[in-house]
Amino acid sequence: MTTLGFNRRANFEYALLDKYEAGLILTGAEVKSVKTGHISLKESFVTIKGNELFLTNANIPPYKHAGDIKNYDPTRSRKLLLRKSEIKHLIGKSRAEGLTLVPIRVYTKKHPARNAIFLNKPGKTGHLNDTIKESINFKKHNVAGGLLKLEFAVGKGKKKFDKRETIKKREEEKRIKRRIKIM
Repeated sequence: MTTLGFNRRANFEYALLDKYEAGLILTGAEVKSVKTGHISLKESFVTIKGNELFLTNANIPPYKHAGDIKNYDPTRSRKLLLRKSEIKHLIGKSRAEGLTLVPIRVYTKKHPARNAIFLNKPGKTGHLNDTIKESINFKKHNVAGGLLKLEFAVGKGKKKFDKRETIKKREEEKRIKRRIKIM
């Protein structure tokens, strides 16, 4: 898995409870732009519209080799792909407990080939399922790139004194590491 974008403020601003993985619906030029590392999750969040989840305010600049794209909005809402049961669970949690859905990172994930090429040899009689399994095993290691995924979490906003505690802990850990290095 290659991380392409990371939300550094997520752990500082929120107490993260449960993490989820979702697919993203993007245009071809957006996919190329994200795979070159041009995505910013700063100030982005996940919103609920009806029974669907959307990544809102994530900045994906246009791919520079794609030419001129008319009416391109780099911060448009992008639909997230999840199972219905997960969506219902997340909607219930966010509404009942007042929790926020916070994007953490965007990454690629390798997957077995979907459109398998059949490896039937002339004159060979075999079961179709065996052929599909063979072709998937053959193609599994030859997949370039992979799928773009968004990792997001259900989080509760931290108060100011919680943030101060986080800073204290981090500074204490740094001081301990320095002392260990000196010894």
